[in-house]
Parts: sequence; C-alpha cells; structure tokens
Amino acid sequence: KFAMVAPDVQIEDGKGTILISSEEGETEANNHRKLSDFGIRNGTRLQADDFLQDYTLLINVLHSEDLEKDVEFEVVGDTPERIGPKPSEPTSKNISNGSDDGAQPSTSTGNQQ
Repeated sequence: KFAMVAPDVQIEDGKGTILISSEEGETEANNHRKLSDFGIRNGTRLQADDFLQDYTLLINVLHSEDLEKDVEFEVVGDTPERIGPKPSEPTSKNISNGSDDGAQPSTSTGNQQ
C-alpha cells in the first residue's frame, strides 16, 4: 500500500522495538505474530522508514469495527506527493571550460582572418 522498497518499521514506544527490518532475516520471526503480541493497540504510533527512497511515514493505528466485509485494514490520511524511488542524480558534471559554473565555450561565428 505504501510502495516501500526496503522498510524499517519500529514502534514509537521509547524502546525502539523493531517490527520489520530491511536487513534480511533480522525480523523474520515477527512475520506470523499479531500486532497485539507487541502491545500495539488503538492509538499506537509506528514509524516506517525507507532509506533507499528517502521516504518516512508516521502511522497511527486506530481500531475500527466498521470496515467492510473481508477488509483487514484501511489507509486514511494525507498521501505523499510522489511515491516510488527517487530519481537518480547525475554522478558527474560535464565541465567544458575547467570550471563548474555552467559557462560554455564561445560558439560565435565571427569573421576570422
């Protein structure tokens, strides 16, 4: 739902309890546990961070009995303007005159004698 590539999710409980880690196998034992096993209940806050995309979410867990049939959860709130990997930045600058100030060599076509 959040288009995260390699998220780290922790409970904002002051203990730094990690639910999901981007490090392979680190939190695999949590996959079959319920949120209540971690003390997560109505009003709990989670922080989800995807370092690869420079993308962080604060998630407020709110309990509801009013979801439609077969719907396990609903995402409500402000959505980021852009979801997905951030565009890659150029790795080198094209320097044509020995400076990186953006100046380009002259292209004038004046009479040469």
